[in-house]
Amino acid sequence: MTDPSRRSSCRRTVAAACAAAGLTVVLAGFGFTTTNGLPPGNHPVPSTSAPATLLSGMPGMSTTDGLAAGHNGYQMASGIATLPAGKITDYRFTITGPDGRPVTDFAVEQTRRLHFYAIRSDLTGYQHLHPTLASDGTWTATMPALQPGTWRLYASFVPNTGPGKGREFVLSRTITVSGRAVATAVPAPSPSTTIDGYTVTVNGQLTANRASALTVTITKDDAPVTNLQPYLDTYAHLTAFHEADLAFAHLHPATMVGGDHGGPTLPFHAELSRSGNWRLFLQFRTSGTVHAAAITVHVSPRQYERAGNGSA
Repeated sequence: MTDPSRRSSCRRTVAAACAAAGLTVVLAGFGFTTTNGLPPGNHPVPSTSAPATLLSGMPGMSTTDGLAAGHNGYQMASGIATLPAGKITDYRFTITGPDGRPVTDFAVEQTRRLHFYAIRSDLTGYQHLHPTLASDGTWTATMPALQPGTWRLYASFVPNTGPGKGREFVLSRTITVSGRAVATAVPAPSPSTTIDGYTVTVNGQLTANRASALTVTITKDDAPVTNLQPYLDTYAHLTAFHEADLAFAHLHPATMVGGDHGGPTLPFHAELSRSGNWRLFLQFRTSGTVHAAAITVHVSPRQYERAGNGSA
C-alpha cells in the first residue's frame, strides 16, 4: 500500500500519461457466460513476455500477480481440489501468515475484508464474491453453479497486523470442476461492448509495466449515463486477467464517490505486468442493479530506447 505522498505522485504520473495518450485501446466485449468450459488438465502456462511481478507503488497495485498460493510468508491454504459441476457449493480456505497461523485480522478495502474471484482458464464464468470469515480464520465462499473445467480462485486482502500489515496481497489456487468441458475462445479486440442496454467504451494507451491511464465511458441509448451509484465504495469495479496465464490486476478508479450521480466518464489507474491481451471485467451499479461487462484490451510491449547514457 502507498503513503499519501507517493499516491499523489502516482496520480500525477497517470494524469500525464493520459494527456499523452493518442491511441485508443481496442477491445472486445460481451456479457458474462458460464455455458462453456475448458479441456480437463488445461492449466495456465506462465508467460515469458514480461516479468511475473507487478510493479509496486501504484494505488491498488498488489504485491504479486496472483499466480501463486504463497508470497512473503503468506499462504492461501485449502483442502479442496475439486468441485461438482452445476451445483452451489461452499469453498473453504484460510490465509496463513509467516508464523504458520491463520490470519484473522484483515483491513477493510473497498468495504470488504477480502475480495474473492473465480474465473475459468478460458476467461469465462467470472465471479466476484465476498466470503465470510469464521473466528478460527476459515473463509467460506459460496460458489455458484460452475461449469466443468479448470478454475483459478483468487483472494485479495490486506493484513491488519503482522509483517505484511498494510500491504495488498493477491494469492490463488486452482480447482477442477468435474465433467466434460468445452473451450471458448477469448473474443478478439473491438471498440466497445454492450451489457443490459448500456454501452461501455474504453480509451487509453496501455504499455506493459508502465503506469497508464485508462478511461471508461458508459452510455445508454446514445445518451451519457450520469446516475451511477456507488459500488464497493467506487463508481465502478475493474479487474483484469491476462489471456495467456491468468495473471491478475485490480484497476482503481481515480474519481471520488459523491452520491448517486457518477459517470459518464471514469478514469482508472492501470499498470499491467505483461504485453498481450487482457480480459477486463467492469462492474457498475444503476438503480440498485449491478451490471457486469467483459472487455478484451491489448497491452503493448514496453519499448526501450537509448537516451543519452541510459535507456527509457
